[in-house]
Amino acid sequence: MTQKKWFLPVVIIAAILFLGLIYVSWGGGIYDKAVSYEEEVDNQWANVQTSYQRRADLIPNLVATVKGAAENEGKILREVTQARAGIVNAKTPEEIELMGKKINTAINLAFEAYPQIRSTQNFADLQAQLEGTENRIAVARRNYNKAVRNYNNHIRGFFRKMALKQFADEEEFTKKSMFQSSKGAENAPSVQF
Repeated sequence: MTQKKWFLPVVIIAAILFLGLIYVSWGGGIYDKAVSYEEEVDNQWANVQTSYQRRADLIPNLVATVKGAAENEGKILREVTQARAGIVNAKTPEEIELMGKKINTAINLAFEAYPQIRSTQNFADLQAQLEGTENRIAVARRNYNKAVRNYNNHIRGFFRKMALKQFADEEEFTKKSMFQSSKGAENAPSVQF
């Protein structure tokens, strides 16, 4: 009979400790998962910022490069056109021969310095880079919004919300806002040459 007197309290204490351990593990798991989701939100926002920085660094340099190449090609074509116009205005065979030499020299110098006329290809490459950059930004924004959705779903669930109130500070896990475009963002930006 003496064994039965201490057995019941020990079982009750063990059950309480076991339930307490389960509760702490459950709450700790919810807390740790909330931290993980919050870090993912921060990481995805950093990816959006990285995409913005890439655009800010890349696009002006590409535009300047394409613009410079186009100006160079325009100069070459003007020189060749002016030399050809000189042949039309030439009066003597010597002038015609001299203008022909100037045309050949202008063309040869142009193609030595700039072997291919590429403005059209440069503009096409610029367009591809612009599209690719904007696509990267769109993907980064979508990934950010997905991370925010997962985080908000986690912290707002009924039982998870109760656990977070007990295991975290009240302001530690607050609802995050999804990406919002700025006013006027629905209008496409213009690229000027």
